[in-house]
Amino acid sequence: MLAFFRVGMLGFGGGPSAIPLFQEEAVKKYKWMTDEEFADTLALANTMPGPIATKMAGYIGYRVGGIIGCLNALISSVMPTALLMIFLLQLLQVYKDIPWVQHMSASVVPVVAVMLATMTWDFMKKSGDTLGWKKAVILILASFLLTEWFNIHPGILIFVLILFVFLPSKKKEAAKG
Repeated sequence: MLAFFRVGMLGFGGGPSAIPLFQEEAVKKYKWMTDEEFADTLALANTMPGPIATKMAGYIGYRVGGIIGCLNALISSVMPTALLMIFLLQLLQVYKDIPWVQHMSASVVPVVAVMLATMTWDFMKKSGDTLGWKKAVILILASFLLTEWFNIHPGILIFVLILFVFLPSKKKEAAKG
């Protein structure tokens, strides 16, 4: 419960900024899953609609404690944040014209960027180690081009890669025979 509470309270900037916190809690601190399992969970969660942090909390909670764990994780990560958000938005509305409040709000963005960059680098290293650097770089660049320049949704790319892995190919069949 405390792990999800921490993620909910410290995940400033929305769901994507909470992902490294989920990884820290679920993989490194409590060892509920491996890095590979976390990456698979994250990839699948990105293909589904809805907030990423809620999906991650729900699945990890379910994995650890079944239905009760899922509910516990969801309540622990969502409820305190929702209540705090209501309180802070009311407070920000009152003091929004004060310069230090404006600077404080803008200062959160670089922190979230660093957290996401750190997580991206970790995933790139793992990709290089598991796929080989040549394949990893090709997939990273292709994914970047397809999502940023051609506006293809990441969920579609993940779905295509899943199909590619699970569909039998002649090369795989020839290796078995």
